[in-house]
Amino acid sequence: MTHPVWADGRAYEAYVGRWSRPVAAEFLRWLDVPPGRRWLDVGCGTGALTSSVLALAGPAHVAAVDSAPGFVAYARAAVRDERVAFHVGDARALPLPDRCVDVVVSGLAVNFVPEPARAVAEFARVARPGGVAAAYVWDYAGGMGLLRHFWDAAALLDPAVAERDEGRRFAVCDPESLRGLWTDAGLTAVVVRPVDVPTVFADFDDYWTPFLGGQGPAPTYVASLTAPDRARLRDLLSARLPVAPDGSIRLTARAWAVRGAAPGWTPAGARAAG
Repeated sequence: MTHPVWADGRAYEAYVGRWSRPVAAEFLRWLDVPPGRRWLDVGCGTGALTSSVLALAGPAHVAAVDSAPGFVAYARAAVRDERVAFHVGDARALPLPDRCVDVVVSGLAVNFVPEPARAVAEFARVARPGGVAAAYVWDYAGGMGLLRHFWDAAALLDPAVAERDEGRRFAVCDPESLRGLWTDAGLTAVVVRPVDVPTVFADFDDYWTPFLGGQGPAPTYVASLTAPDRARLRDLLSARLPVAPDGSIRLTARAWAVRGAAPGWTPAGARAAG
């Protein structure tokens, strides 16, 4: 199976990066971390969550790590703030010492780590006692409408495509799996909740064109198709998507968010630690 490409920050932004920003804002409102804390963003991608932390959470400092040099370069150029430092690094072996940050977050990335349990164990390692470790992932199996429509249409044309479908491939994108990852890492007071945001496309081209950018599993699949097969998929999607009278396509994207406290948490100190 062809592996998804993660290199072009601009193409990723057009694909799903633009929808991650409203999820990031709702996620941060839920965390409700006081200002002046030190943050770590793991799997920072193009900087959507990092920039939201800087704008909404009043951090003292944000370290942001991603394994894709192309994404880190894009984020460095896009997010200009003296409080942030971007690094190329592996979520399974974070380039930070033990217990050095107050808040560890990860947006839409845990499911792409080959060994997610190792990554979450790293979250727990670098978080200070009483600190927060939290993340969110798309609900690929049902709640991520733009991808659910895509894979359902693709499977009608090619039943073998099921092995590429994120809803089948990613085992950590549901509440039970996320809760298990966090508790197995020794994090406490674990809570999981959905975050729903509207994804409104101006027209069909606004929906379809980002799939041609080659960033992620679905666009990688599109790139593997012959021109006639790509056209058939495009036409089928055009016929199946719910198009409003003004030509817009109004869908919903659901993410599952999880948070937990690093060892050392107590109810009395929970608010102070974030």
